[in-house]
Amino acid sequence: MKWWGWGIEGVGFHHEDKPGFAPFVLKAVGLDLHTAERAEKPAFENVQMPDSNAQASFLTALAGIVGERYVSTERIERVVHTFGKSLRDLVRVRSGVIERTPDVVVYPADEAEVQRIVDAVIAEDAVVIPFGGGSNIAGSLEPDPTETRTIVSVDLGRMNKVLSIDDESGLARIQAGALGPDLEDQLKAKGWTIGHFPDSFTHSTVGGWVATRSSGMQSDKYGDISDIAKGMHVVRPGGLLEIRGIPSASTGPSVREMILGSEGRLGIITEVTVQVHRIPAERTIYAYFFPNWKAGLAAMRAISESDAAPSVTRISDARESGFSLATSKESKGVSKHVQNALFGFLKRRGWDLDQLCLSFIGYEGSPSHVARQKSMVGKIVKKHGGIGVGTGPGVLYDQKKFDTPYLRDFLLDMGAAGDVSETAAPWSKLQGVYDATIAAANGAYAKLDRTGWIMCHMSHSYHSGACLYFTFAFVMGDEDPLGEYDIVKSAIQGAFVKAGGTISHHHGVGLEHSPWLEDDISPEGVAVMRGLFASADAGGNFNPNKILP
Repeated sequence: MKWWGWGIEGVGFHHEDKPGFAPFVLKAVGLDLHTAERAEKPAFENVQMPDSNAQASFLTALAGIVGERYVSTERIERVVHTFGKSLRDLVRVRSGVIERTPDVVVYPADEAEVQRIVDAVIAEDAVVIPFGGGSNIAGSLEPDPTETRTIVSVDLGRMNKVLSIDDESGLARIQAGALGPDLEDQLKAKGWTIGHFPDSFTHSTVGGWVATRSSGMQSDKYGDISDIAKGMHVVRPGGLLEIRGIPSASTGPSVREMILGSEGRLGIITEVTVQVHRIPAERTIYAYFFPNWKAGLAAMRAISESDAAPSVTRISDARESGFSLATSKESKGVSKHVQNALFGFLKRRGWDLDQLCLSFIGYEGSPSHVARQKSMVGKIVKKHGGIGVGTGPGVLYDQKKFDTPYLRDFLLDMGAAGDVSETAAPWSKLQGVYDATIAAANGAYAKLDRTGWIMCHMSHSYHSGACLYFTFAFVMGDEDPLGEYDIVKSAIQGAFVKAGGTISHHHGVGLEHSPWLEDDISPEGVAVMRGLFASADAGGNFNPNKILP
C-alpha cells in the first residue's frame, strides 16, 4: 500500500460523478468541497526519521537466514512497516516526523526461516513485530517510541500459499502471509472459498485476521475468524507451537483462543488451518428499505431468531443510508425514473424519507435454498413495515464494499477526520448502545465547537446480539488535530462500555483501545492476561506494550 495512505498508488476516492456527495458533506460537517484546498501528496524525501540502529553483525546474521535481498534497512521499507492505517497513523505519517521505526525489515520464505529469525532476535535481545498487510487500525503495529533495542519487522508477504486442502474435511492449510484476494484465487481454482471478507480484504492477510480476531461481511454464515481458524502454527523462541486442525476439543484452557487476538505478543503466526466451503451455486445480495431504524433493527433480530440463515444481515441507520445514496453515481434513464417512482410511492405511504433505512441481506446456496431463504426473510421484512427493492443496490454494495477506506484519505486531504469504531452488544442493549454513542459523539462535537457527523450500521448478527459499526467525521483544527480526535474517539469508546457493549468487535485492541480494556474484561481479566504475556514472553521481545501497555 501507499506509505502515506490507504490502498494502491494512483487509486483514490472521487466525488465528481456523485452529485449528491458535496452537498451531503457540506451539511454533515460544514466542509465545502468546491472551495476547500486539497493538501498536496506528502513528499517522502521530507520525512524525518531516526537512522537504523541495527548492528552490522546482526544484519549479517539475518542475511544468512533469508538472503541479502530480503533484509532491508531502506528508509521507505522501514516507514511502510512502522504504522497501520488508523486515522492517528495517517496523521502522524503525513506530518513527516516519525519518532521510531523498525530498524530492519526481513522477508522470510518459510516457517523454518521464521524460526531462525526469532531465535536470532532473542539472542540479540531485539524486538520483533510481525507484519501482514499493514491494514490494522488499532495501533497494533507501531514500535514503542522509547524502545532502545533493535526492532525487527518480520514481513510474511512471501509466505502466501495454500499448502493443502483436505477435500473430505473442508480444511485448508494456508501460510499466514496470504492476502485475501490471493487466498481466494487459490481456493477458487479448486472450487472452495473461505467466506471471510473484511473491509480490509484486499490488503490484509490470514495471519493478520487471526492476530486481531477479525470478522468478515459474511460472518452470519461462515463465522468470524475465531470460528473459521481451527488450527495454527506459531513460531516461538526455540520451538513451534502447533495447534492441529481439529473440529473441537476439550484440552484445558484453549491455547488456540489465546493466539486468536494476541497481536504478535505470543509469537509469529506462520500457518493457519481454516475451514473452507464449496463455492455456492448462487450468491445474491438483496436490498430492503425500512421506514426507520427501530423497525429495521427489530427485523434483523427477528431474522436471527428465525429458521432463515442469510450470509449477510445489515441495516444502516437513516444517516448512513443518506450517505450511501449520496455516494452513488447519478441515476439516468430508466433507473432514474424507477428510483423517483419508488420514493414517490413511499411518500404516499406516509414514509419520512429522512428516516429511511437501507438494508442489505445476502443469500447463498442452491437456487432452491436461496429462494426459500429469501421468502422467509421477505415475510419478516413485510411484518416490520419494510419493502424489497431488488438486487440493484446490492450490486452497488458489492462494488463499493472494499473502496470505503479510500474516502478517509480524501477527507484527510481536506483537513477532515473520518474514522470508525465498532462494538457488539446483546439485542436487549443494542438500541441503548446506539443512543448513548450518538449522544456521546455529539457531546464531543459540541465541546470542540465543531459540526460533526456520526452514522451507524448493524451487521454480524448472532443468536444473542449483533455488531454496531459507527463512522464519524468532523473538520479538524490546525493546532492539535489528534487531540481533538482523541476527544471524539474517547467519548465513543467510553459510551460503548458504559452502555453494555464491548470496546472492539473485530478491529483488535492494539494501543487504540487498550485504555478501556479493564472496563471490558474486569481487573482480574487484565491480571490473567498480563500473567500470560509475562510468562510467555518474559523478555518483552514480541511486539511489547500492545493490548496491555
